Amino acid sequence: MTKRRASTAKAGWTPAWLFAALAFLGSSMAYTTANAADSAATAVLRAKYGVLQEQLQHNQFQRPLYMESGETSESVKGDVYALIKHPFATTAASLSKSAQWCDIMMLHINTKFCRASSNSGSDHLQVNIGKKYDQAVEDAYKVKFSYRVVSNAPDYLKVMLTADAGPLSTRDYQVVLEAIPLANNQTFIHLIYSYGFGTAGRLAMQTYLGTIGSSKMGFTVVSKQSQGEPNYIGGMRGLVERNTMRYYLAIEAFLGALSTPPPAQLERRLYDWFAFSEQYPRQLRELKQNEYLDMKRREFARMKEHV
Repeated sequence: MTKRRASTAKAGWTPAWLFAALAFLGSSMAYTTANAADSAATAVLRAKYGVLQEQLQHNQFQRPLYMESGETSESVKGDVYALIKHPFATTAASLSKSAQWCDIMMLHINTKFCRASSNSGSDHLQVNIGKKYDQAVEDAYKVKFSYRVVSNAPDYLKVMLTADAGPLSTRDYQVVLEAIPLANNQTFIHLIYSYGFGTAGRLAMQTYLGTIGSSKMGFTVVSKQSQGEPNYIGGMRGLVERNTMRYYLAIEAFLGALSTPPPAQLERRLYDWFAFSEQYPRQLRELKQNEYLDMKRREFARMKEHV
């Protein structure tokens, strides 16, 4: 009997307890690795908060915010670091569901439609991006974002939206949000907005920036005039800075309206987003208040009809 058991084991038979032990070991290792990654990311973001104390307190934005941007031959990226006056638990719960990101992205002036869906365990956002005025959904460019909550730990949140392609031959879109808790029921967030482009995409955007977008500017000060007035970054970096700021303001408006009764939350968000953007008229002013409110009310109503 002993010989038969030995030969069976040699032939590849493995006891059930060993399978269970291996499975437990694998899950434990994955959990430990994830915890280590979260701890490292939390430490990096907390260190960044410490480094940015002066910039968060004294800046041009009228709020505790720091922005930076970068450009390569094939991509542009905008980063916003901000201190927000909302508890981390509220922030994490409100920004960890795909449908809530539709409510956020719809506040952006160029978002015409958004629908959240789930397929085989994967979450997606269909976002239609168009012009700054009323536009039929079918005439706006459809961008399919994959949505993933990378981490939702007690002291660290990371959410990623990625898309392969966008308008004007752009590609490799990323919207990334990180958040950590701070004292006094506050949260420190890091928002990344980036995309890539090839030759056709660069030419298309340069055409836009050389014509109707020629007067557009970002937030980075590149020089000062003789009277001390700032000259702001233009071109591709100016473009990505404007949109990064618009998405950040949408997050602020979304979170700020949570204290309002649900039936009134949409109106609060619309009014707040417009008021926030009006703090930066040189960069973000596009429409009058009534034009923005009327357009967005119609777009949100259209979105709800297709849920």
